[in-house]
Amino acid sequence: MTFLDMLRAAERQNDSMLCVGLDPEPAKFPAAMKGDATKIYDFCAAIVEATADLVIAWKPQIAYFAAHRAEDQLEKLVAHMRRVSPQVPVILDAKRGDIGSTAEQYAKEAFERYGADAVTLSPFMGFDSIQPYLKYHGKGAFLLCRTSNPGGDDLQAQRLASVPGEPLLYEHIARLTQGPWNTNGQLGLVVGATYPAEIERVRAVAPTVPLLIPGVGAQGGDAAATVKAGWRASGGETTAPIVVNSSRAVLYASQGADYAAAARQVARQTRDQLQAARGV
Repeated sequence: MTFLDMLRAAERQNDSMLCVGLDPEPAKFPAAMKGDATKIYDFCAAIVEATADLVIAWKPQIAYFAAHRAEDQLEKLVAHMRRVSPQVPVILDAKRGDIGSTAEQYAKEAFERYGADAVTLSPFMGFDSIQPYLKYHGKGAFLLCRTSNPGGDDLQAQRLASVPGEPLLYEHIARLTQGPWNTNGQLGLVVGATYPAEIERVRAVAPTVPLLIPGVGAQGGDAAATVKAGWRASGGETTAPIVVNSSRAVLYASQGADYAAAARQVARQTRDQLQAARGV
């Protein structure tokens, strides 16, 4: 199955658009493991088991593992995801952006070492920084487009006078992703839930590509507005999937021994809010 096949299948099977982001911070772990970086796998594995039937995707953020020399735990975690919920795709949140042989090594890291189904990338070095990832048949890549941080305006909201129609930079990235860059049909875009109007604009420019949407939960993005702006369907079937990420609100729903059960409760509530917002 390709990444898009997996995404659609997980959406149907789990009736979900929710992605749980795995950003483990040992300082925020429950008391029994607090501050212990060797427990990253144990903490994340419990979250995976508790929410496996509620998600459309998993999104481990590589920096949270690498900062604690826990890359081996990340490999082990992805293998655990495959055993627990093999139908759910894994998106490695790495935001890589380089060219040539370096990009080839980053692609190898994402798809061969960690076994991810998709990866997040920065497109600002151009298409040749994306190409090495597209050589992996069936794998996906989400390009940063309109991110959820306020500083995104510094570049993403600037007009491109040299491009016909003078689009904003993020609109131009969306057009390239919908069109000439999407040579294998596996590209998607990262757009923040904190900017629903911009999500709607991206969806108008890129009507069929999947959107990875962070910012619901701790960052304050509105679930209903996010779905209205980005999700599209015909006859009750999804035509333009969205992957709505929540990390901290799920991971740290409780500081007690019941953290996994609390994570499941928050994940279920968020999943149900997103599904209800479809209005179908």
